Amino acid sequence: MNELTDWLLLVLTLPTDSATARMRYWRALKAKGCAVLRDGVYLLPVAEEAGMAEMCDGIRQAGGTAYLMWFASRDAPQEKEFRPLFDRADDYANFQRSVEDARKTLASISLAEATRLVRKTRKEFEAIAAVDFFPNDTLARANSACHDFVDAAEAVLSPGEPRESEGTIQPLNRDKFHGRVWATRQHLWIDRVASAWLIKRFVDSNAQFRWLASPGECPEDAVGFDFDGATFSHINGRVTFEVLAASFGVDSEPGMTGLANMVHSLDIGGLVVPEAAGFEAVMTGARERGLGDDDLVCEMCRVLDSLLAHFAATEKSAAR
Repeated sequence: MNELTDWLLLVLTLPTDSATARMRYWRALKAKGCAVLRDGVYLLPVAEEAGMAEMCDGIRQAGGTAYLMWFASRDAPQEKEFRPLFDRADDYANFQRSVEDARKTLASISLAEATRLVRKTRKEFEAIAAVDFFPNDTLARANSACHDFVDAAEAVLSPGEPRESEGTIQPLNRDKFHGRVWATRQHLWIDRVASAWLIKRFVDSNAQFRWLASPGECPEDAVGFDFDGATFSHINGRVTFEVLAASFGVDSEPGMTGLANMVHSLDIGGLVVPEAAGFEAVMTGARERGLGDDDLVCEMCRVLDSLLAHFAATEKSAAR
């Protein structure tokens, strides 16, 4: 442990006349991953200081006191004393036990419950990893457990979910794909319904779709998407929707970046997109109403049209 860390020391008193304010800032300090040295004294690596000055201002405005100080570890023994305060091994162990318990329920819960459980599991892991300032092999084991659980859940939610492959995305002529039959796995979810929308809106407005009980049923003359061996599937970290957008030059359309980020985050995780939760809720509700895949595409196409317009307007506003 040759490298010495620069630390942020926070000394504070929280307002005594507002239990709500005390709880809010206590939770904020915990979420930031601060270590407790003693009552009212917290430690954090300086690299993680973002937002701390604003938090101190808020504490003072609420009637408390807050002081920030910077210092470096005096020597290796002091560094060795501080770093274990940020050990997340117990948090990861609790997370893995929770994942093991959740996995046992997958076969007996509803689609909506399984979807919420996947989202909850990802968020729990990301919250711990975000404050794991000195990661070790416990992070790798928890990450593996999270991925294994998500894979198991997706096997229930979306049988035949494609594996990522490596390759080059070639630009294609949309005209050559007019009048084709497009085929993907039935019981549509985020990536497939968004891909179907993209095909209808940007490639062939009269596209015909075939929903497959198994990828092996894909007709030879159909254009398959979002399953292993399909013409369009996951490549180089991109989900099928992103691959289609890049292949047909749709990724430069106004609003498409935001929409692609949303689909990507819902399908395999990634950037936090505020609109994602709402889209997932609408999608889950539509499936809970028992809509068939044809009706589901019709309904979700309207939602995706509106989201594209929303993201395009957001881009335009940000560019001003």
